[in-house]
Amino acid sequence: MSEWWTYTLSDFLLFSPRTYYRLFELYNADIWPAQIVSLALGAAILATLRNDARWRGRAVAAILALCWFWIAAAFHIRHYATINWAAAYFAAGFAIQALLLAWTGLVRDRLLLQPLENPIGRVGLTIFLFALLIQPLIGPLLGRAWRQVELFGVAPDPSAVATLGILLLATNRVAWELLLIPIIWCAVSGTTLWAMESPDALLMPFVALVVLFLAGWRTRSRSRRRPSLDSGSTI
Repeated sequence: MSEWWTYTLSDFLLFSPRTYYRLFELYNADIWPAQIVSLALGAAILATLRNDARWRGRAVAAILALCWFWIAAAFHIRHYATINWAAAYFAAGFAIQALLLAWTGLVRDRLLLQPLENPIGRVGLTIFLFALLIQPLIGPLLGRAWRQVELFGVAPDPSAVATLGILLLATNRVAWELLLIPIIWCAVSGTTLWAMESPDALLMPFVALVVLFLAGWRTRSRSRRRPSLDSGSTI
C-alpha cells in the first residue's frame, strides 16, 4: 500500500480534464438558448446598478437568486452529478445561496447598494464586469472549444465571482452570510482546477481573497468609526 504522502490532488479526481470540459459542452447544448437569457440578465443587473432607485437591491437579489437556483438544478443535479458524486452537495449549497439571496435581498430588502463612485464599489463593479465579460473568454483563450464556454447565470464559476462583486456593493453592512457559499465555491473550484493542472486554477481563490480582504477591511473601518460616533453623540 502506498504511503498517503505520495498522493497528489489529481489522484482523487473522479474525472479527467477532458471529461470535465466536455461536460460544459454538453450542458451548453442542452440548455440552449438559456445562455442568451443569462447574458440579458447580466446586462439587466448592470443597468440596474446604474439606477438610483430604491428597489434596485431587490431586483439584483432576485436575478442572482434565480441564477443560483438554476445552476443548482440544471448544472449540478442534471449534469455535474453524472461525473461527480459530490455534485448533490454542491447543488444543495447553491440552492441555499439562492434562498439566502431571496430572503435577505428580496423579502427583507437588506441588500442596499452603494454608489458606484465609492472605491470599494468600483472594485465590486470591476469584479462583476470581469465575471460577465472577461472570465468566459479565459477558457477559449487557453485553447478550449467555444462550445465549452462558461457564462454568468448558467455556469457556477462566473456566477459566484459576479455575486461576490455585487456583495461588495452592499452599503448598509457586509453580508457575511451571503459571502460564505460563493467563497467556499471559489475554493472548491480552485482545488478542482488545480488538480487538473489548469493554468487558471488560482483565479477563483484569488478573487475570493480580494473580496475577503476588502470585506474585512470595511468591517474593521466601520467598527473603528462607530465608537467615535457614539462618543461624539454624548458630548
